[in-house]
Amino acid sequence: MSQSFDPSIVVFAVLAVFVVWKLRSVLGTRTGTERPPFDPFEARRKLREGKAGRDAPAPEPGRGPGQVIPLQRDAPVRPAAPDSAEAWRGNVEPGSQALDGLLQIGAADRTFTADSFMQGARGAYEMIVAAFAAGDRDTLKPLLARDVFDGFDAAISAREARGEKSETTFVSTEKPLVHEAQLKSRTAQVTILFQSKMITVTKNRDGALIEGAADKVVEVFDRWTFAREVDARDPNWRLVATEAGA
Repeated sequence: MSQSFDPSIVVFAVLAVFVVWKLRSVLGTRTGTERPPFDPFEARRKLREGKAGRDAPAPEPGRGPGQVIPLQRDAPVRPAAPDSAEAWRGNVEPGSQALDGLLQIGAADRTFTADSFMQGARGAYEMIVAAFAAGDRDTLKPLLARDVFDGFDAAISAREARGEKSETTFVSTEKPLVHEAQLKSRTAQVTILFQSKMITVTKNRDGALIEGAADKVVEVFDRWTFAREVDARDPNWRLVATEAGA
């Protein structure tokens, strides 16, 4: 599932070679300042509670355990004009009013293009999920806003204290769709709906299964919000909020 895309979008170029080398296995999100740590994906786990799994189909080529999207550092390309509404239309969730926001962001940042951004968003989603499951803080830190990282870090620490290990295998990821987009002052925010099928299991310190099933596929919906200052020298978009989708 190796892809190459513009590093000026959610593809965090500074981690390019490191991420490919570092990520190996294949979840979680944020906690309030005064609250104990909790699993960031607890809300979506509750949403799918009671839904029957089904026998897992064979993983698609290139989507086996431990395989993630490698990043490549290409020279940035600055298009002469922002993408048109037509370029974005197929990337927007039906009924969403995000199109105007996307066009405003594109007018303020000529590196913001539909194809590159959406490819980068999908890659970032899979890498963040994989890095959380692996407890890979080094990969997570540059990809997340400070408060979101603190929540992920707390959830990983709580899992480590219990001696638990999480394993997640992506079976498939549907085309992501923009749910909301807006430009506030010079800050661009884009919320994306991700729909994926994955196998998730949690084991205790003795290796015994305590959650999930290795032969069951669950369907997951997430809404993640990425943000970036459009005039910043740093091309990176960072995850600033997560939410369980409908």
